[in-house]
Amino acid sequence: MPNLLIELFSEEIPARLQGRAADDLAKLMTEALTKGGLTVGATRTLSGPRRIVFMADDVPAQSAATVEERKGPRTSAPAKALEGFVKAAGLTSIDEAQVVKDPKGDYYLARSEKPGRAAADIIAEAVPEIIRKFPWPKSMRWGNGRLRWIRPLHSILCLFDDKPVVFEVDGIRSGDITHGHRFLSGKNATQPKVVKVDRISGYADALLHAKVVVAGEHRAKAILEGAHNAASDAGLALVEDHGLLAENAGLVEWPVVLSGQFEESFLDVPEEILMTSMKAHQKCFSLRSAKTGKLANRFILVSNLEAVDGGKAIVAGNERVIRARLSDAKFFWENDRKRPLEGLTALLGQVTFHEKQGTQLARVERIKALARELAPIVGADPDDAERAAHLAKADLMSETVGEFPELQGIIGRYIALAQGEKPAVADAIAEHYKPQGPSDAVPTNPVSVAVALADKLDMLVGFWAIDEKPTGSKDPFALRRAALGVIRIVLENGLRSQLAALLSFALESIKPHEIANRARLAAAEKFRAEHPSATTITGMDADFVIHRNFGDGRRVDHRALDLLEFFADRLKVYLRDQGARHDLIDAVFALPGQDDLLMVVRRVEALGRFLETDDGKSLLALVRRALNILRIEEKKDARAFDGEPAAKLLKEKEEKALASAVKAVGKDVRAALATEDFEAALAALAKLRAPVDAFFDKVTVNADAADIRENRLTLLAQIRALTLDIADFSKIEG
Repeated sequence: MPNLLIELFSEEIPARLQGRAADDLAKLMTEALTKGGLTVGATRTLSGPRRIVFMADDVPAQSAATVEERKGPRTSAPAKALEGFVKAAGLTSIDEAQVVKDPKGDYYLARSEKPGRAAADIIAEAVPEIIRKFPWPKSMRWGNGRLRWIRPLHSILCLFDDKPVVFEVDGIRSGDITHGHRFLSGKNATQPKVVKVDRISGYADALLHAKVVVAGEHRAKAILEGAHNAASDAGLALVEDHGLLAENAGLVEWPVVLSGQFEESFLDVPEEILMTSMKAHQKCFSLRSAKTGKLANRFILVSNLEAVDGGKAIVAGNERVIRARLSDAKFFWENDRKRPLEGLTALLGQVTFHEKQGTQLARVERIKALARELAPIVGADPDDAERAAHLAKADLMSETVGEFPELQGIIGRYIALAQGEKPAVADAIAEHYKPQGPSDAVPTNPVSVAVALADKLDMLVGFWAIDEKPTGSKDPFALRRAALGVIRIVLENGLRSQLAALLSFALESIKPHEIANRARLAAAEKFRAEHPSATTITGMDADFVIHRNFGDGRRVDHRALDLLEFFADRLKVYLRDQGARHDLIDAVFALPGQDDLLMVVRRVEALGRFLETDDGKSLLALVRRALNILRIEEKKDARAFDGEPAAKLLKEKEEKALASAVKAVGKDVRAALATEDFEAALAALAKLRAPVDAFFDKVTVNADAADIRENRLTLLAQIRALTLDIADFSKIEG
């Protein structure tokens, strides 16, 4: 079947938008073709500085014919109804309709066959509509036209079955023409080479002859290979940066790798500053000594030109710019290292963190208190944790971070070391933002762990206190990332903690402004009205807090419990990515007092392994049967069947055996749980499989005698209570 090629050629598209734009074009075109009745085979996209491309294989030459049926009135309907049906169905008379026999009364049915349409016609209708409504985050108009696009759109290449599909969009006529490299393929920038594409299969080669590498991955490969070769020729090693590589691939159509250098005197500046300056301002790669690993005074740049002088002028121009940029960076750094971190911290009092949470300095004070509280839990020195938290945000007021925000924390570490702070304190300043993404490592130094957890927990409780929670896809303060960061730090460091208590402690230090307090009081009163027996309100000066029973004797701030549910949702996402089942997480979190994330995960992992065994699968089915019986009968009797079954009412040998097994297994389960050996607890629980199976096989639970029935239901309730020591089996999917 024929293939389809669409290329939209424009002025330079920002590199960060190219891949998304190509994906959007593929999505919109596939939807339009499918809606038009055309099937689509394999699709692929290409993107670059001046073009986005969509290609599709095996698109039929025309859509299939369709038959539409329209049900009409009954044959006995009034004449007016029949006339309306004839008109609506496009018939000339009612005789053209088919009569359908039906027991409830015969009715008319109009059938109309619509012939298939040529694929070229469907494409010619779809593409202009897609171009006019293309979802660019920002767009512009140019000249006298009304079309909006990311940059001025110059041409549209559209081939189907190697033939041009002709249409027009705001004066731009589609065809089989595209354009080569702006400078290398034509006479000048205003007259690049016109490239006629005769065959879809020859599209990439045609552009290659016009000095355009159309596939982004090919440009990236050429850049990476060229950079490694240039580094190797100089006896150096390339500092790979996948983000910078992708950006450079999006900036050039014909990548040419060149190498330059800067003065050695700049190497006195921390290497992160030099590397960030070269990357941010000139999109250049850094190089290191292959022997020592130290930053070298060389860099790699990517040009879009093959210059007649071999690139000497291009390199010289970049060297001049980089020299100026590094001079600025050095100036900022030398000024910052002279300023005490204490003074920079004090300046945070002039910066508002959030209008309802006060200044950055107020937030630092909260983080200090929380870091000190966390220190014994993570094995850190409390004084060091508090000191690191006190200085952690100081470099936000530095000139270097003002120029390069991505260096926050890193600059603070360098200043701290220069001013004689302990290495653990300095490292914590740099590491407390970690992890900043799924691929980022978590801190492991105890002081760093304490400050990183304090920073993220304060961020979460601060916005929970003013009811600024994530909703749907909106998460402007990256609270989901903060929660996932806490989860990863806790799990990867094997930390034991009572998260609800920590959240309550953190919430106590939040002192929202008056406007937030009024909203908080209203929410508190509403919550108390809805939960009269489970809540109390304490506080003074309009700073109201609701406390609820956590389920294990603790009473904690109700917002901490709400936030704990948020952590449970984030933990589900994290564990699901690791291959765990979400229902097992629900089953564990349903137990009272489950805020030790490490133990929750270990329970989930043990439960998952147990349910993969034959014993686990069989026992789950039997327990679920017991739970269903209890749910039905307790609802019927409007009571719970708790307590011990009466020995004298155990009549059948199977129920006696089950009662005996429940007692024995209960001791083993409790002993295993006391040492947090969940594998052993589940292994003990598996011993109930045979007696429970025999009980259901031989014993009628709902006996005629009321006392016998109640006793047997009480026995089942003991099984429920025993499983609830491990997990809520009712939450587990069969």
